[in-house]
Amino acid sequence: MSYGFLDIAVTPSVKAAQEANGAAELWSDFKGNRTFDRFTDNEATFIAERDSFYMATASETGWPYVQHRGGPKGFLRMLDDRTLAFADFRGNRQYISVGNLAADNRASLFLMDYAGRRRLKIYARIETRSLNDDPALTQAVATSGYRAKAERVMLLHLEAFDWNCPQFITPRFTESEIAEALAPVNQRLEQLEAENRMLRDKLAAGASDAPMKESR
Repeated sequence: MSYGFLDIAVTPSVKAAQEANGAAELWSDFKGNRTFDRFTDNEATFIAERDSFYMATASETGWPYVQHRGGPKGFLRMLDDRTLAFADFRGNRQYISVGNLAADNRASLFLMDYAGRRRLKIYARIETRSLNDDPALTQAVATSGYRAKAERVMLLHLEAFDWNCPQFITPRFTESEIAEALAPVNQRLEQLEAENRMLRDKLAAGASDAPMKESR
């Protein structure tokens, strides 16, 4: 049976490490089929909700480089069940990832959902496209109203993906997630404040209507 992601990740040295750490049987006895070479609706929904991810590439010298990519929610687009794309926004202009991909188009992505304690890991081969190469593709990854300038399009061809367990993922929440969670609380506070204002107005009106006692 196939285990897609691990079929790529597990090399002879990895197998040796598994053996040395008593994990060889755990994976050698795996009987399932986790090819995971096509995204499903589950991955499509997850990807559409992300506003950032981590991308690892390797240089000609073999050194890995991990870069954080961010943008508006859904800026990483799923074009079909084996293809992703995103607008590559101008950053510090070191172009390390761009250079690495020119020498070796393989990349590994980590997509994190800290609030839900989920992570999706992806192996892909990446094409770097000029914005003028394919106007339809450029339009497909356009992010209207976003402040950053797109310099190119990254087209990702899926090799395999897998889901990690939630272990050791510390829950973290974005401003929008916190605002959404607090919306019912804020609404209730507004209702209570309105009721308090109404009661204060009634008390004030009652006090002004009360007859004044004559002073002797």
